[in-house]
Amino acid sequence: MNKTIPQTDQINTFSLTNRRILYTGAAGGLGHDTTLALLKAGAHVVGIDNDPEKIAKLQAAAKSLPEQRLNIVQVDLSNTNALEKTLSELIRDEPFDVLINNAAIYPSKPFEDFTLEEFRTVQAVNVDAAIICAKALLPGMRSRNWGRIINVSSITFYGGWENLAPYVQSKGALVGLTRAWAREFGKWGITVNAIAPGAFPTDAEKIHPNPDEYSQYVLDHQSIKRRGEAKDIANVIQFLASDAVGFVTGQTVNVDGGWIMN
Repeated sequence: MNKTIPQTDQINTFSLTNRRILYTGAAGGLGHDTTLALLKAGAHVVGIDNDPEKIAKLQAAAKSLPEQRLNIVQVDLSNTNALEKTLSELIRDEPFDVLINNAAIYPSKPFEDFTLEEFRTVQAVNVDAAIICAKALLPGMRSRNWGRIINVSSITFYGGWENLAPYVQSKGALVGLTRAWAREFGKWGITVNAIAPGAFPTDAEKIHPNPDEYSQYVLDHQSIKRRGEAKDIANVIQFLASDAVGFVTGQTVNVDGGWIMN
């Protein structure tokens, strides 16, 4: 007899009680709900974002939680000096346990129309900022022989998407850094993993002229025939950030409904 498996919207919680998390892009499409999930799991989240409207929405949502453990810092990640100064202030009193490099920009047009400066701008936000954050937080993690670094890549790195060359390049760089950092930081009890989200209905999809057609394209390629939700990312991030995952490092987890399988 076939059994019906009930569906649930509940996020599976791995305890992050009193963990201090630095989260770039915390107020964005996937960041908003994931940040709330981290707070519900007991974490203290310092979010870095540069969109005042999205920041205000996240702060308003967080106020409904029983404890206020969210601090948002507005910083332009392409401004290296500003980011370094902000980080030095944030780590002055207390180190961080977890770093989530999530912030990204994704301009879309044919490769030949991109200028080299545009490639550099994407690199600055999507990759250089992650490097700066890791350099700032590493000493604190190393001193306690515990840490979690999670880089948010993308399944576009596997190929099959046009007009996103700088973005795909940057996401490939994050996968490379994930492996290099995992090898180098493991001796200090620090794990480094990447998440590669599939096609989630966020602002990023606005680059597609026909939303309904694109949504059907996504479903046709996924094994699971529903669109991804923020909770799908939140579950994996909580897992990788927890004590439960101390023996998994250097890996890229595809969260894409079974689109890419390797």
